[in-house]
Amino acid sequence: MSGETVLVVDDEPSILEVVELYLRQEGFRVVTAPDGPAALQAARRQRPDLVVLDLMLPGMSGLEVCRTLRGESTPPLPVIMLTARGSETDRVVGLELGADDYVVKPFSPRELVARVKAVLRRTTPPPAASGTPALTFGDLRIEPTTRQVTLEGKPVILTAREFDLLHFLAQHPNQVFTRDQLMDHVWGYEVAGDTSTVTVHVRRLREKIEADPTHPQHVLTVWGVGYKFDPS
Repeated sequence: MSGETVLVVDDEPSILEVVELYLRQEGFRVVTAPDGPAALQAARRQRPDLVVLDLMLPGMSGLEVCRTLRGESTPPLPVIMLTARGSETDRVVGLELGADDYVVKPFSPRELVARVKAVLRRTTPPPAASGTPALTFGDLRIEPTTRQVTLEGKPVILTAREFDLLHFLAQHPNQVFTRDQLMDHVWGYEVAGDTSTVTVHVRRLREKIEADPTHPQHVLTVWGVGYKFDPS
């Protein structure tokens, strides 16, 4: 995994220094920025593989930076948010904007590095995935090899986590999974016990693949349990 570029955005120099040190020790190329405008400049100039983004930035908020990056990058640039403890509203908004994950401050640098590696593994599947067959459900087609989804022949732009969630559910049609199980299978770890991450990703996924997100045909809620994929 060495060689990928990670952009770290935070207005606290000590956090930038520590995170950069730990990432470089793992072989990543690291670019840092202290505020939103500098982050956007660095992203446009350096074209990072992933962004670690503090939401509480001076002047231009991390949410606005995330929104701008999402609008400028295709496929979507993976984003891991750094949030203050207790700022659930900001976390949900960030996830709604398409962030792939979040880490709550204060955090362990090793945990953050593990999250970075996990997200990048999702966006760069191993060579063994090249022989995985496509999944087709009516007008919906899921290509694991290229991590592309089409609906009625038109490409659907999904974040790394959205694709992983859809692909996992589609691989197990009609099987019901709790939010905790999806956190384990799709994210690969618990996110501070907060399964709202799954809820937000399901909502965003429905908005992109369902004709009527309020009455979904494929990604269904099983009330009191979790979610399942209906292949019909």
